[in-house]
Amino acid sequence: MTEVVILEKKVLNENQRLAAELRERFARAGTLVVNLISSPGSGKTRLLERTLESLPAGVRAAVLTGDIQTDADATRLARFGFPVRQITTGGTCHLDAKMIDWHLEGWDLDALDILFIENVGNLVCPSSYDLGEEAKIVLLSVTEGEEKPLKYPSIFFKSKLILLTKIDLLPYVPFDYALACANARSVNAEADILGVSCQTDTGLREWMEWLGAKLPATELQPR
Repeated sequence: MTEVVILEKKVLNENQRLAAELRERFARAGTLVVNLISSPGSGKTRLLERTLESLPAGVRAAVLTGDIQTDADATRLARFGFPVRQITTGGTCHLDAKMIDWHLEGWDLDALDILFIENVGNLVCPSSYDLGEEAKIVLLSVTEGEEKPLKYPSIFFKSKLILLTKIDLLPYVPFDYALACANARSVNAEADILGVSCQTDTGLREWMEWLGAKLPATELQPR
């Protein structure tokens, strides 16, 4: 058991070192990096689709999307004309800094305003791995339980933004929106919380404004 713990610490320490180097690279290039994390099916890819198609002309974006198998998400996102690369982990339940570093090969960060990282669908493992991002963003859909922030506190505590997704379904599912927000606040009182629906576009303006506030030279509004 001791050897396992020591090995885990070595892996995480190495990840932290590389993540710090990535953060410095992103800062020098002026590239905003956000890391989207959620359970499978919470709507990360759909949110990215709506985001990419709404970006104003001239905004330079790219996407790294992680999955255990297939390049289905990359195929969906590539149709918007931005650089997209799939990271297929082959069973690993998270992305790490080394994977990000490898898949940035050949990309000019100076030519990117924003890099979206779509993590593997999982609320546990991704919370332990810094990718050099400016912000972790956790998605919780209304088809899940209000107790998720209490059951998986680490990722909610580490996220700067909590997105409650698929809110167009609220009339049809037994989800207490106010309780979900209260549970999230009990874990992380500082995080912003937004409700969004990619079907009705509710909350997309606020989402784009949140991103735009971190890109002060660019006003982001959904088209």
